Amino acid sequence: MGASPLILRGASIWQGWLDRDAQSMMLQDIRDVVRKAPLLRPITPRGQAMSVRMSAAGRFGWVSDSGGYRYSEQHPQTGTPWPEIPHSVMAVWTALSGYHRPPECCLVNFYDSQARMGMHQDRDEQDFDAPVVSISLGEKGLFRIGNHTRGGKTDSLWLSSGDVVVMGGDARLRYHGIDRIQPGSSTLMPNGGRVNLTLRVVTPPA
Repeated sequence: MGASPLILRGASIWQGWLDRDAQSMMLQDIRDVVRKAPLLRPITPRGQAMSVRMSAAGRFGWVSDSGGYRYSEQHPQTGTPWPEIPHSVMAVWTALSGYHRPPECCLVNFYDSQARMGMHQDRDEQDFDAPVVSISLGEKGLFRIGNHTRGGKTDSLWLSSGDVVVMGGDARLRYHGIDRIQPGSSTLMPNGGRVNLTLRVVTPPA
């Protein structure tokens, strides 16, 4: 557990926040989520399949198809509600978010060795005062963060298993993404890959 965060363009990066035992426990919790809400490969509104496979927990899951990007209360394939956010994941939000509202979505992203996440803003939510809290499990991912508009200079940092990123305040609407995965950089998952969990508050403040 890091004593204090590294600050990168306003994002707080807690390196090594979760130790190996905590990572393993959380990964098992996420496997339980995925058994109830199977991973799927979203299609962008332009008809392209994303390289990352996704699921979710909480009241809402983030979905994408020809109708656009949005949050839904049902898994798009099974039609059932999303599973509850595991306690192990909620504990990270409670410890690091600094926000009074609980998360309503835990987006589960699975990256294989070829998966990427292009530069984007998280702006489908309705409470930008709430941070986005991101947890890394498994192989390293090269995190890149830029500006409030597309283009311009960016900064990059390898995120390791157990790292937590809090994007709030000035960082909340910065463009960011994952440029590549480093295969073989973690033994947490026997078959490799990276799991990224992002916790979000979706609905507007009361």
